Amino acid sequence: MTTHPPAPLQWRHLISPPLDGAANMAWDLALMARARRTGQAVLRIYAWRSPTISLGRNQTARGAYDLARAASRGVTFVRRPTGGRALLHYHEVTYSVTAPEAFDPSLRGAYTRINAILLDALTRLGVRAELAGARMHTPSPGLSPCFAQPSQGEIVADGHKLVGSAQWRQDGALLQHGSILMEDDQQLIGDLLATPNPVPTPPAATLASLLGAEPRFDAVANALVDALRAAVPETQPLHPATDAVLSRAVERETTTFVDDTWTWRR
Repeated sequence: MTTHPPAPLQWRHLISPPLDGAANMAWDLALMARARRTGQAVLRIYAWRSPTISLGRNQTARGAYDLARAASRGVTFVRRPTGGRALLHYHEVTYSVTAPEAFDPSLRGAYTRINAILLDALTRLGVRAELAGARMHTPSPGLSPCFAQPSQGEIVADGHKLVGSAQWRQDGALLQHGSILMEDDQQLIGDLLATPNPVPTPPAATLASLLGAEPRFDAVANALVDALRAAVPETQPLHPATDAVLSRAVERETTTFVDDTWTWRR
């Protein structure tokens, strides 16, 4: 019997308009379901409509933040499907990769392959970045901001964390998403705690500090797409309007992320 090698993984890319927190998380989860359905991977690049703190899936946060103070500053909350610690989304570019688990069976292997694309994109922007070494450990999901400390294998520049990422797998598909900082406003997370942390948040690396000026969102998005195309030349754009199943999945998943019982589940 003749056996044939598996077909190469097909990739799509999608640049989304700014959305609120619930919609952004719903899109990532819907694209994860699409990866199961189609066997394709998608690199999505997106922004946030307003300042939003995303909480890690298993982070204890109920009662930890002053919600009235947050509302007065226009900050909303959403809980991610992925793990990790709190992250402020506003002056940054967010990416997500959704793929069938066969993309790489190991969590570390998938991180490495996705980070290679991110590092190439940063190089195209003129940023010298690298992976944090083995001396770094994975922080526990406490109330310290995500960018306070890099973990082993995360992307750093000048010793400070530049990209914060988290990965989650379920039912044969994976989602990895993360944030590339334009400006460092992550200290706002600590300012909004019900009991503010007296220890200042360590500075993070930012594209603005590394490049001397904040790049346009489009420049970062195009660098990411170009890096993906360099790795997978056959990459094509994704047209969500032609995928009714994806649209229904987004609508369905949004109901989870607008529900306070999910946001403040622990």
